[in-house]
Amino acid sequence: MAGDVLGLVLHPTRDVSEVVGTIADWAARHRITLAVRTEDRARVPASVEAVAADELAGRCAALISIGGDGTMLGALRMAVRDPKPVLGVHLGRLGFLVEVEPPDLPRALERLVEHDFTIESHACLACDVCGDDVVAFNDIALVRQPGAGFVTATLAVDGQRYGYYRCDALVVSTPTGSTAYSYAAGGPLISPATEAMVVTPSAPMAGISRSVLLSAHETVHLELRADSAPVAVEMDGLLIRQAATEGSVHIRYVKDAGRVVRLDPRRYQERNQLKLSLLDLPLLPDQLRELLPDGLREQLNRRELPPPR
Repeated sequence: MAGDVLGLVLHPTRDVSEVVGTIADWAARHRITLAVRTEDRARVPASVEAVAADELAGRCAALISIGGDGTMLGALRMAVRDPKPVLGVHLGRLGFLVEVEPPDLPRALERLVEHDFTIESHACLACDVCGDDVVAFNDIALVRQPGAGFVTATLAVDGQRYGYYRCDALVVSTPTGSTAYSYAAGGPLISPATEAMVVTPSAPMAGISRSVLLSAHETVHLELRADSAPVAVEMDGLLIRQAATEGSVHIRYVKDAGRVVRLDPRRYQERNQLKLSLLDLPLLPDQLRELLPDGLREQLNRRELPPPR
């Protein structure tokens, strides 16, 4: 991999300086060029090149996402036209996509340069939202405006009308996204090996009240009814349209749209199973921390301390 360019995708607000410094030192030893989006130029060493956001993925052999799942999803969307391997470094809280913890980063980078990893493919949803093309690796959601009534929309699959929804939110997710908004709304967990989409209403009042599981070959069409309240449209948790009162969302499944670097797939799956178990416990994070052994709790506390200035 010597001579290649690696792109850094940074969490928008967290302090990433320590992790970026580790990567920059490693890159210098291996004669690897680093690049970052122009808007993040001030957050990285002078040796890192600045590239326009829409050109970063095309310029790089791989991307390194530094943050949580949201940052990872952004990196995948950035590379969707020409999928590149994305390595996730965990600086978030409860992440299901990211794998590498900062203490393990040096070895992870060595394995990256040695091509000692596997690729986990991820599907995306290609969406036409009221005439605008967007992609989502987790989900696309129609969400009610607070105090403004309910989302009321019809569902058609491959042109065949299924019924309608009257609910607080309507979520269409990939298997990857089935652990996110859809899961919180009562939707099923879907194996990442499954090629499928799931449509889940949140707090349904009338119409379809359960999740609808669809194949990867079917297309979804959601259309707001005239009696719907204004709705917001979210893509992977990001607001992309506010107070829409009419229009439709057309969704199709695209396989192999994202490539995630996996270093230890078995350990990664075991860790995610534990995280899902913790989600179902009626405890706050501080209460969960008290259940940990003393040594593990001390490690977690040290990890969350700010780096020395």
